[in-house]
Amino acid sequence: MEFFLTSFSCLTQPYRDTVATTYSNCSEGNAGPSEVRLGYPLPGVEGFHIDGNPRPGFTLTACCFPTKGATMGIFQWVRYFEDGTRQPIEGATMYEYMVTADAVGAHLAAECFPMDDIGRQGDLVRPFVNSEYKITSDEDIQNYITICISVGRADFDVFVLQGYSPDEWKKATLVLTQTGYQINFSHKNEAVIDHKYTPNLHIEVPNGRTTQFVLLTSGGVNHTFETRGVTGHNDVDNDVRLRDLIILVLRTFQYKADEEGAIVSALSNVIAAVDPWRR
Repeated sequence: MEFFLTSFSCLTQPYRDTVATTYSNCSEGNAGPSEVRLGYPLPGVEGFHIDGNPRPGFTLTACCFPTKGATMGIFQWVRYFEDGTRQPIEGATMYEYMVTADAVGAHLAAECFPMDDIGRQGDLVRPFVNSEYKITSDEDIQNYITICISVGRADFDVFVLQGYSPDEWKKATLVLTQTGYQINFSHKNEAVIDHKYTPNLHIEVPNGRTTQFVLLTSGGVNHTFETRGVTGHNDVDNDVRLRDLIILVLRTFQYKADEEGAIVSALSNVIAAVDPWRR
C-alpha cells in the first residue's frame, strides 16, 4: 500500500544540515512492536517518488512505501543550485509543495530520513523533481519575459502594503525597467519609489499557495506586494501565476543589469591598466 508523506507523526528533531525549523513526517506504515529491535534493519522507504507538474503554480505530491518498520520521519523540500548551494525551503515540510518562481533555475528535491517507533533513523532518501533537470517556467511565461526584455519595460498592477497594519493595502503599478523598478500609486502621477537594481536586492516568496512577495533592499527597506484580486477572475491560481510572472521578469532584468555592470567594471579595469593616466 502506498502512503502520502503527510501521515508521518510530527517531529521537532533538527534536520541535518538545514536551517532551524519545525519538521513534519514522511509516511506512516503499520507500526511494529514497541520493544527495542536491536539488530533489525534500519527503517526505510521504497518507491519514493514525486507526482505533479514541476512548473510554478502547480502542486507536487511526494509518495512512498514505508519498509522495515518505518513509522515516521523528518521531511524537507530543498533547492539545489549550480554552485553547489543547498537551500532548504522554509516551511516546506509537508508531503505537498507548491512550486513558486523561487524554484526556477534550480534543482528541486524532497528529502526524508525515515524513522521507526523507537527513534532509529534510516538513510536519507532524496528523489529529485523533473528527472533532476532544472525547474523552468512554462512557454507562455518564457515568451512574455522575452517580450519584456525586448521592450525594456513591464508594468504590473499590484497592491502594496502600507505601514504596519496587515490590512493597509493600496493599489499601485509596479514598473520594471532595464535599470531599476518604480512603484507608482494610482492617485499620484510621479514615481513614489524609484530604485536601481543592485546585487543585494532580494526577493522573498512565502511558502504555500500565496499571492504575496517581498522586495528586500540593501538599505533595509522592505516592500510587500500582493496580487490577489488583480487579475479580475476571482481565481487565486491566476493571481499566483501573476505573482510568479512579476518575480521572474524582475529577476531577469536584475540579472541583466548586474551582468552589464560587471562588463562595464571589467572594461574600466582594462582601460586603467593600459592607460594609467586615466586612473
